[in-house]
Amino acid sequence: MRAGPVALFVSAVFGAGWMLTMSDHLEPARAAERPETGAAAWTYPAARKSDQVDEYHDTQVADPYRWLEDPDSEETRTWVKAQQELTAKYYAAIPQRAKIQERLTELWNFERFGLPAERGGKYFYDRNDGLQNQSVIYVSDTLDGEPRELLNPNNLSEDGTVALSGTALSDDGKSLAYGLASSGSDWQEWKVRSVDSGKDLEDHLKWIKFSGASWTPDGAGFYYSRYDEPNEETKFTDTNYFQKLYFHRVGTPQSEDVLTYHRPDEKEWGFDGEVTEDGKFLIITVTHGTERKNQLFYQDLSKPGSSVVELLTGFDAKYQFVANDGGVFYVQTDLDAPRSRVVAIDTAHPGRDAWKEILAQGDDVLESASVVGDRMFAVYMKDAYNQVQVHGLDGKSLGTVELPGIGTVGGFRGRRDQRETFYSFVSFTQPATIYRYDLKTGESSVFRAPKTAFDSSRYETKQVFYQSKDGTKVPMFITAKKGVKLDGTNPTLLYAYGGFDISLTPSYSVTNAVWMEMGGIYALPNLRGGGEYGREWHEAGMKEHKQNVFDDFIAAAEYLIDQRYTSKEKLAIFGGSNGGLLVGACMTQRPDLYGACIPAVGVMDMLRFHKFTIGWAWVPEYGSSDDAEQFKSLLAYSPLHNLKAGVKYPATLVTTADHDDRVVPAHSFKFAATLQETQAGPEPTLIRIESKAGHGAGTPTSKRIELAADQLSFLVKELDVNAAP
Repeated sequence: MRAGPVALFVSAVFGAGWMLTMSDHLEPARAAERPETGAAAWTYPAARKSDQVDEYHDTQVADPYRWLEDPDSEETRTWVKAQQELTAKYYAAIPQRAKIQERLTELWNFERFGLPAERGGKYFYDRNDGLQNQSVIYVSDTLDGEPRELLNPNNLSEDGTVALSGTALSDDGKSLAYGLASSGSDWQEWKVRSVDSGKDLEDHLKWIKFSGASWTPDGAGFYYSRYDEPNEETKFTDTNYFQKLYFHRVGTPQSEDVLTYHRPDEKEWGFDGEVTEDGKFLIITVTHGTERKNQLFYQDLSKPGSSVVELLTGFDAKYQFVANDGGVFYVQTDLDAPRSRVVAIDTAHPGRDAWKEILAQGDDVLESASVVGDRMFAVYMKDAYNQVQVHGLDGKSLGTVELPGIGTVGGFRGRRDQRETFYSFVSFTQPATIYRYDLKTGESSVFRAPKTAFDSSRYETKQVFYQSKDGTKVPMFITAKKGVKLDGTNPTLLYAYGGFDISLTPSYSVTNAVWMEMGGIYALPNLRGGGEYGREWHEAGMKEHKQNVFDDFIAAAEYLIDQRYTSKEKLAIFGGSNGGLLVGACMTQRPDLYGACIPAVGVMDMLRFHKFTIGWAWVPEYGSSDDAEQFKSLLAYSPLHNLKAGVKYPATLVTTADHDDRVVPAHSFKFAATLQETQAGPEPTLIRIESKAGHGAGTPTSKRIELAADQLSFLVKELDVNAAP
């Protein structure tokens, strides 16, 4: 199943008294005093305070930096430029930064491969030689044959800011549909390339978001989802409603695409179309924002003009189409099974009392199920790491896939006529290795293994369990050098997410590798709100229960300090998107607990998030300020609204991007401006604003290295890390 539902996610000082020159209409700059020196160490860009006040259910809430919601106004641009200059000055005065960036570049420079896919007797996979801004798609006549370059996104822009956002191969392997995103935007344009000639056809589709593509078996065309053409001037901030499912016939203009399904009565519904392998059915996954409960409809393509059948309705559970045998659909669901199961539904007799259970719910969470050949691969999650079981289509156990250790797997995709499949395995200390799995023998063999300059043998990962505020047991991975001394002096980076049913499992990060080379510890707790233990774990961190997530994160920090891994002065917290919200909430609730904070592309204004782009889709997760009771809980933890004057906050680096049209930069802009206004302590409060970038997906390698160098340099400076990489 392709990713269809909308998801959030889910990475010395400047001269004392330095002053920015600002326009006359802005307020005077603010300076903070360093008690130990008495010098005016931090002078922040001026930010005008307006008298904007909003009323929410008889409560008055000030929003003095509302003007920063307009990213293109002259006033905002002036403020952004001044902040960029301030942050650049800060980094220029950190002598270790050049060495950090050099080591990041060295470790990033290793060959990486994606999972192969076989179509029409050809093999397709993506590869990055190490420092390419974007990975390149290759095609080969045999698995180990000499590949040829099919699509190189690096040729589409000089700075690598045009990225592949999705691909879909026709069944015969003759056509590749692919999506492109510019400067990190969620907006996509799709094109079609001939595999034989390596050239694009005339097809050009626009105004696509949150959609893949699914071909009909004859290769005549594909299904995709799009929105109506937006206002060009406000396309990066306007809300996105009324997604529509279309069929595009290759060789025809987009204006002739056939509207397959839409619901003008349901503006918040989203649609993902998938053609079954036998070509008989169009499966339509119907989503409502980021709610992890969906509907499943289908259309009989063997009968032209047939209507769409609403098979599973009511948004009462998660339903994921796995495969079909004619009119019998294999569906993964958490209905009556919060840790998930697989059932077979006969569309001729779809009543729930007629469903046949293929894989029953087990002790561990069933993360995904897929069918290749005559095998069903079930990927389970046990305490946030993966195990893989193999079954027949009747549910009979056929064994397990032996994995190298504690890590994360991906893959096990393919078709019913294939006798092989591919999967990846990654850990905290080893990047992804690609394996080929032989369905006949059940044996795995290495297809591609990366070679890096990082000596993983010096490091180890262990899993601990700690208690949260309410007694809930929470798992946490801790990765560090072998034999690390627990004396409270180790610089430690605590990273988490905690939301949207997204699980954080082991993964390799060059940034973390360099951090550990410098003597740092990397800790990753699996907070409530994620999917590590199924639906109940997720729902325990939603809406009015969101405080549980923050309590879990705070308890993780306290555990690391109590167990002498680190100290308050040496502990940094980091998170992005919903994880940026996590960091923002925890630093306002417990500013005394950390030495440094990095909230990245965070959701910081919990009262207005639903008024921009796809923010409305997060209401099922967070609630909405439009509801009186939900407003109270949102206001209680909203990072922007809980910054208090006179509080000494930790050193903070807010990061965002000017083209982020998922979590619009206004969140970070307003939070940073307010933090700089309220900061009573001597620690810096900076904002790093990336240009020509978005929420994170498709960011070119060069920009990723620069961001990582800035983040690590910030930690080296503020946590007083002495070791060099």
